[in-house]
Amino acid sequence: MKTVVLKVSLNKEKDGRWSATVPGLPGCASWGYSEQEAMANIKDAAEVFVEDMIEAGENLQALPGPIEVIDEPAVAINL
Repeated sequence: MKTVVLKVSLNKEKDGRWSATVPGLPGCASWGYSEQEAMANIKDAAEVFVEDMIEAGENLQALPGPIEVIDEPAVAINL
């Protein structure tokens, strides 16, 4: 099992929605009506993005970062 830790950019838009992007995964973006919804949605989007990369045989370490791949069970926490 590998854990992939990704930095997320989270911004509140003028209309009140929250946008989320993963700078290390070009084109990976989502949004939500709350911070929590945006974070849940970007997590889902990033999982699909990374799964597609793996299926295509792409190397996760070749991405422009910041990405950390851990080969042991792990958790990511926000401080």
